[in-house]
Amino acid sequence: MESYVEKAGLGDILHKIKNSERISREDGIRLYQSPHLLAVGYLANIVRERLNGDNAYFIYNQHINYSNICTNLCKFCAFGKDKDSDKAYEMTREDVARKVRERIDEPITEIHMVGGIHPDLPFSYYTDLLKEIKAIRPAIHIQAFTCVEIDHLAKLAGKTVDRTLEILMEAGLDSIPGGGAEVFSPRIRKLTCESKLSGEGWLEVAKTAHRLGLKTNATMLYGHIETVEERIDHLDALRQAQDETNGFLAFIPLAFHPKNTQLADLSRTSGIDDLKSLAVARCFLDNFPHIKAYWVMIGPKMAQVALSFGADDVDGTVKEEIITHMAGAETEQAMSIDELVRLIKQAGRVPVQRGTLYDVIKTY
Repeated sequence: MESYVEKAGLGDILHKIKNSERISREDGIRLYQSPHLLAVGYLANIVRERLNGDNAYFIYNQHINYSNICTNLCKFCAFGKDKDSDKAYEMTREDVARKVRERIDEPITEIHMVGGIHPDLPFSYYTDLLKEIKAIRPAIHIQAFTCVEIDHLAKLAGKTVDRTLEILMEAGLDSIPGGGAEVFSPRIRKLTCESKLSGEGWLEVAKTAHRLGLKTNATMLYGHIETVEERIDHLDALRQAQDETNGFLAFIPLAFHPKNTQLADLSRTSGIDDLKSLAVARCFLDNFPHIKAYWVMIGPKMAQVALSFGADDVDGTVKEEIITHMAGAETEQAMSIDELVRLIKQAGRVPVQRGTLYDVIKTY
């Protein structure tokens, strides 16, 4: 296989990766542009197995999207709605509590909670949600509020981001998901999400969280109007931030789903692009412990293949995923532990049920 990689013109990158040397921005661009998908996947698998062996992680989690009312209304988003829309909704504290109680008998270890940038809800709404969830399930890990939401909450509270995070942590926040990063490029943000927190702002919130001891994830929404160079610049910014604070747990490339968005004329990502995005990320983000193939976005079968293209995590049981499905995702909204274990074993990997911070709960 190594001779194939060399024939593909990637021998110098193979040398770097085998010797645990950092690849450059130009190397990353070459990997993205290479037509030799299997060679790129082989390189990513070297890094994947060095860091995580044959382990493939999943989590028993529950998603709660408290409201889709949003002032940003990004062009690539089918979830966010104006508050006057007939499709707009917001949950009360009691609604969220009911969702948590409905599944109190399940061995859920994480509640993943995000929503839109709501123009009217007070800061106390968010702290009350956290307290309510912890009152019902004291041992649960709450991963909530993207960096974009945190910035919004700081403005609501009239406090600095770090003080806002401290208040949220006191109320029950345990970690932050990776959404809202999109593509950091100012060009892309101007064209698709001009009202949204800037890429620099997103990174600053993440780094502030890390300094307070909060772990976060990171994402990139790919497959719309961004260039390969903009993708690599996004990864480079994440790599630099991780060098600085070492607080990112996982990187999750998110495949763009155009249906019901303002970019609905674009086509879905190809399987090749999905695999390449995971593989290049695994090669480039040498300081990220985990790369996640989010099965909701790319489908269970592609997630299986991804476990040989750099990914070591498939996310989890999820249950009632709304955001991607509003954009036309045709995947199931939930998967059982048995299904996840079978999916991983069929891919030739070892299924490992984890907590949010990658503590091992059970190896199958």
